[in-house]
Amino acid sequence: MGPHSGNNMPAIPNVFDGLELRTTNFYLDALAALSEAKVPYLFGGAYAFAYYTGISRHTKDLDLFVRPADAPRALEVLERAGYRTEMTFSHWLGKAFCGEDFVDVIFSSGNGLCTVDDEWFAHAVILEPSGTLLCPAEELIWQKAFIMERERFDGADVNHLLHACGPSLDWDRLLRRFGPYGHLLLVHLILFCFAYPTEHHRIPRRVVEMLLERWRDEINGGAAEEKVCRGTLLSRMQYLSDTERWGYADARLQPRGCMTAEQITHWTAAGR
Repeated sequence: MGPHSGNNMPAIPNVFDGLELRTTNFYLDALAALSEAKVPYLFGGAYAFAYYTGISRHTKDLDLFVRPADAPRALEVLERAGYRTEMTFSHWLGKAFCGEDFVDVIFSSGNGLCTVDDEWFAHAVILEPSGTLLCPAEELIWQKAFIMERERFDGADVNHLLHACGPSLDWDRLLRRFGPYGHLLLVHLILFCFAYPTEHHRIPRRVVEMLLERWRDEINGGAAEEKVCRGTLLSRMQYLSDTERWGYADARLQPRGCMTAEQITHWTAAGR
């Protein structure tokens, strides 16, 4: 196990600056192994966030996004490179470990909604001359918008991405990503305007008006026929009373959502 070299070595991201040498070597070795095996991946996490916003933060993990079909192969490649691997959660996340450091192999989201598909790659930012691919800002916003756990809320990340990228975002694609959950995007846009009262111009007025109209239509349409809790799409722990005691259906559960009962049980148990 050791650093790779050669034509398949990606350029060193500046987010690696300041990390311990062992951590940097682990990341570069993992990236080179995946590149040599021709496993397509996107940089996400702190690296992508720093690229879009200029806000740097160092963590003990590197977030790599892959298509679901490529996730098992990515873990196999990293295991052959000498690292301990696991499919941590079958619906969205695998890991490769080197001591206290690890690489997250991400192929969806904790709620099962934000699957990494071909569009993530089609709209990725390509960094020259290395050809390094970054997760698109739109997909980062989409995924982060649903993270509202008791111990983690990504609303500030969404705000900073909107602040940095708002005028250049593909808003039509972002609206399509949120689909029937567009009023969650509306919540974040309102929060953005609260945080930055002088920056309303970064959000297209047509987007806000469209989302407001959809919300009005839903409210005016009366209560939904099905008693469902969509709070579970935001937090795996904070709406357990709703689904376990109060008779609400879990919005994550198939066929309404994207997760099986077994996956929900496993994901919930890890948060207890």
